[in-house]
Amino acid sequence: MKLHDFLDHHRPAQSPIHRLPAGLKLCLAMAVVAAAISVALPQGWPLLGLLATLLAGAAAAGKIPWAFLAGRLLLLEPFVLGVAVLALFQPQGMTAFLGVLARSALCLLAMILLSATTPFPDLLKSLRQAGIPAILVSVVALMYRYLFVLIDEAGRMTRARRSRTFKAGRARSWKSSASIIGQLFVRSSSRAERVYGSMCARGWR
Repeated sequence: MKLHDFLDHHRPAQSPIHRLPAGLKLCLAMAVVAAAISVALPQGWPLLGLLATLLAGAAAAGKIPWAFLAGRLLLLEPFVLGVAVLALFQPQGMTAFLGVLARSALCLLAMILLSATTPFPDLLKSLRQAGIPAILVSVVALMYRYLFVLIDEAGRMTRARRSRTFKAGRARSWKSSASIIGQLFVRSSSRAERVYGSMCARGWR
C-alpha cells in the first residue's frame, strides 16, 4: 500500500492548484524545468531562488504537506548525487556541485507537485493534446498501469519467501532478493508477451 501511495498520491483536495487545468499545470512544470536547466551560474542563483519560492507557494496553495515533499525529494535526490560529486572535479567545482543539486531539486519538486495534484489520466490526456505521439502516450499508460501489478507480484513473492525463511543471514537474504528479482523479470517478460498478443488479437496497432 505504501508503494502504491508513493506512485499515485493524488489527493482530491479542493485547492486552487488542484482545480487548474492539467494542461496548464503540465506547461508550467515544464517551464520550471526548462528555466532551471538553462540558467547559467553563478549569475542565475536569484532565478533559482525565485523558482524555489514559486514552487513553495504552489505547494502551500495546493495543501501539499511539506513532509510529503521532503520525503519524496530525499528518496529521489540521491540518484543525482553521484553526478553532482563528479562536478566537484571541474573548474569552479563547488559552484557546479551546488548547481546540479539545486537544479535537480527544483525539477523534481516541479514533477512531484504536478503528480500530487493531477490525476494520471488527466496528464495523459494533456500529453495527447500537446501533440505527443499516441504510441508514446500508450507506452507510458501501460507502464504506469502494469507497474502496480509488478509491485503487487513482488510483494507476494517477498511474503512467500519470508514465510519459508524463519531466520536468514545477510548473505542468504541477498541471495533470496536476487532470486526474486530474477523471477520477477522472467514473469514480467512473459506477461508483457501475453498482453501484447492479446492487444494484437483485438486489432491494436
